[in-house]
Amino acid sequence: MSLIPRMFGDRRSSVFDPFSIDLWDPFRELGFPGSNSRETSAFAHTRVDWKETPEAHVFKADLPGLKKEEVKVEIEDDRVLQISGERNVEKEDKNDTWHRVERSSGKFMRRFRLPENAKMDQVKAAMENGVLTVTVPKEEVKKPDVKSIDITG
Repeated sequence: MSLIPRMFGDRRSSVFDPFSIDLWDPFRELGFPGSNSRETSAFAHTRVDWKETPEAHVFKADLPGLKKEEVKVEIEDDRVLQISGERNVEKEDKNDTWHRVERSSGKFMRRFRLPENAKMDQVKAAMENGVLTVTVPKEEVKKPDVKSIDITG
């Protein structure tokens, strides 16, 4: 296990992303006690892709098994997009015998600072097949007015 791909060159990493507000925990993947509690399970570290097209910023989050009612998408005044939710633990029946529990449960929250060109009042979100897609339209790039000045003399 190497930290180098995660810190340098992993395009999905937000370690050096100035718009990401997530805190990087270098001990999370090393398995130190207390760094992988129920609240900070793998589900709590939900992966989100962020791409920019000429028209919009598009965020995609894999949220398998969640319904749209279990997910919240919010925009704060200071241009922060927040995606949060919770997957509850499956009910246990006293007659059940568990052999392995690998699916994560618990709360998750991801926050992203949106750039100045984001249209905060036109954000749309959709969920299909466990993938949340949040689309944030962009302001049109205004070309500067260029006025030609005659040179005299």
